[in-house]
Amino acid sequence: VQLQASGGGLVQAGGSLRLSCAASGRTFSTAAMGWFRQAPGKEREFVAAINWNGFSTSYADSVKGRFTISRDNAKNTVYLQMSSLQPKDTAVYYCAARDWTYDYLESSYFYWGQGTQVTVSS
Repeated sequence: VQLQASGGGLVQAGGSLRLSCAASGRTFSTAAMGWFRQAPGKEREFVAAINWNGFSTSYADSVKGRFTISRDNAKNTVYLQMSSLQPKDTAVYYCAARDWTYDYLESSYFYWGQGTQVTVSS
């Protein structure tokens, strides 16, 4: 699976962005997808994930209630809708894929996109 993340940009605090991650390859429909982020000077951290069928999702506490992950298997795309953005959400956001069910550990994901920068100004 090859992953291409897009949709990042500069937004004011309180604003919204929608990230997309387009996947190529036949295995997207059986892949769990995750979003991770890495802020400057910090380690990469889990943000959200969704199972292969979209029926189960999980979020980091820091984004719960503000971010929504979804997927469209017909379009081989996973989305991360981000609302009420805060400066602390500034980071490079990465999408990742693994088989079937999601996990919180980045080491368990086999495929990674290139990242898309999200910058939230105060």
